[in-house]
Amino acid sequence: MTSLSSRIVRRSAMTVAAVAVSALALSACASGGESTPAESTSGEAMEGFGSLAVQLSWIKNEEFAGDFFAMENGYYTEAGFDEVTLTPGPTTGAAELISGTADVAFSDAVSIGSVVAAEGAPLKIIGSVYQKNPFTILSLADGGNITTPEDLKGKKIGVQDSNTALFKALLAANGIEESELEIVPVQYDPAPLTNGEVDGFMAYLTNESITVAAAGFDVANLPFADNGLPFVAETITTTDDMIANDREKLKAYLVAEIKGWTDAVNDPEEGARLAYEVYGADLDLNPENSIAGSIAQSEELVVSADTEEFGLFWITPELQEATLASLAGAGIELTAADLFDLSLLEEVYDENPDLVAYAG
Repeated sequence: MTSLSSRIVRRSAMTVAAVAVSALALSACASGGESTPAESTSGEAMEGFGSLAVQLSWIKNEEFAGDFFAMENGYYTEAGFDEVTLTPGPTTGAAELISGTADVAFSDAVSIGSVVAAEGAPLKIIGSVYQKNPFTILSLADGGNITTPEDLKGKKIGVQDSNTALFKALLAANGIEESELEIVPVQYDPAPLTNGEVDGFMAYLTNESITVAAAGFDVANLPFADNGLPFVAETITTTDDMIANDREKLKAYLVAEIKGWTDAVNDPEEGARLAYEVYGADLDLNPENSIAGSIAQSEELVVSADTEEFGLFWITPELQEATLASLAGAGIELTAADLFDLSLLEEVYDENPDLVAYAG
């Protein structure tokens, strides 16, 4: 039987220091990893933009279903690209963007906000695939059964070192003192939860929560996004230089991505299949878990009342402020102008209003 640890795939939010250090360390090896070129499967290029290098935050699993659809259905080619490379992580993408080996990177507000605040990195979030962050405190229903912040009190909570600041931000957001519970250092394998060493485990809603449940456990979740930390994740990030000098290229990319994620939202099972049979075929992904993760992200993370009104990837001023408040709780102080630039996405939807109706 495949072990839980071999079936777990996820990344962690990093503290300010950790991200700053990793950005420097990763710059030396940012060009590593496999890539996938865009294929001319349909349509004719509207304008020649050449190639585009996209750094994924994680392995090629269902988390990038929209990108796989964009590749498979020729949306990148239709947008004017000769080649789009999808380089797998894990990485925050900051080092690759800063070093110039990536034009666009998928990341999260904590990781990007950290290097912007600590290093003055010239990076901007121009959209977000996930409208809310997928972090959760995972517990067993017949164990810790943690479903409210108050349930954390008196419990042993397994937290990875790189996630400690974010977990402490969750406590601060809910008025809970660290002394009211015990933080237990863990790695990313949820075995300490399933074997009873901890009552709760910092996890991903679309990953460990699914894999632990698939292993036969009745799980409970305390989602960060619903309990004081609604920051955006799977953010589409680029450099100030790209925004200034390659604006139309970025807009063309956003058009292709919106089309790809429209397909992913409307057919999450096919998005999962593209991951485990095609683009991540060498990863031995579990089809059932991939399908469950793809459905969960499509229904719970990618879409919202805001995306229904404004379109996919949109980050409203209210969500920007909520994200900034979340970062402040983790010690990252920024303004909206420091971190976000939604002007490209606004132009994309002004010029292509039909793209807003992704559910149609």
